Amino acid sequence: MTSASSRVSRVGWVGLFCNLLLAAAKATAGILGHSQAVLADALHSLTDSVTDIAVILGVRYWTAPADEDHPHGHGRIETLITVVIGLAIGAVAIGMGTQAIRGLRHGPEVAPSGVALVVALISIVVKEILYRWTARVGREVRSPALVANAWHHRSDAISSIPAAVAVAVTLIYPEWAMVDRVGAVVVCLLILQASWRILRPALDQLIDAGAPAADRRRIEELALQVDGVEAAHAVRTRFVGADLAVDLHVEVDGRLSVAEGHVIAVAVRRKLLEEGPNVNDALVQIEPHRLPARS
Repeated sequence: MTSASSRVSRVGWVGLFCNLLLAAAKATAGILGHSQAVLADALHSLTDSVTDIAVILGVRYWTAPADEDHPHGHGRIETLITVVIGLAIGAVAIGMGTQAIRGLRHGPEVAPSGVALVVALISIVVKEILYRWTARVGREVRSPALVANAWHHRSDAISSIPAAVAVAVTLIYPEWAMVDRVGAVVVCLLILQASWRILRPALDQLIDAGAPAADRRRIEELALQVDGVEAAHAVRTRFVGADLAVDLHVEVDGRLSVAEGHVIAVAVRRKLLEEGPNVNDALVQIEPHRLPARS
């Protein structure tokens, strides 16, 4: 594997190990500590483990070089894995939320204990550290799937906050034990928000949404910096994983030969690949520039 894919895999393995430990600790604390919120949080950590596995296995495929059957590379595999991560988070949130809402109909028989609070606090610290590290590596290697998995870690950390608050409240006021169930519902709403934050950009990529307007303007500006380019237009972009495939039209002096126009097209392509906003492929079409009308 390349250096970037090795880093992604290493982050995935560390995340998997941490998530399995946290899921086991939360499940134990939730059961022994009689906390519905912490038990719900344990299921969230378990889905983190599943998405860690998806990243570990998927990076071997989406980093594979382009071939005859996949001339644009395999970047869409990373986008699909990002969608799977987002859907997994959303599905778990809906399942946990449904269970928590049903639990609101009748209060818990036993109020949560201190062990549930301790584990929830530990989870907040561990998952925030894991989020920061995973997100940093994801940005450095430009991996949407790894960044999405980082947000999965953060959603776990965020979901542990209301769980911890709910347990703390019931420890201080045992008669308010129902707050634990309310905390579980809040946890699920936060997880759903994280799910949509991951899914939205990935779905845009799958339906071939273009790059932001600022990136398209940057592509035009770079093309105009090449000697011989008189104008640039019809910029079209689409995502292949984290990278952009670009095609555009550039206008050159209509009196140039085909060979001279080709040299300019190659220069424009090289410029975009070297300085463009995550451009990994560019198709440049040459057109004659409009000449002033003769008097």
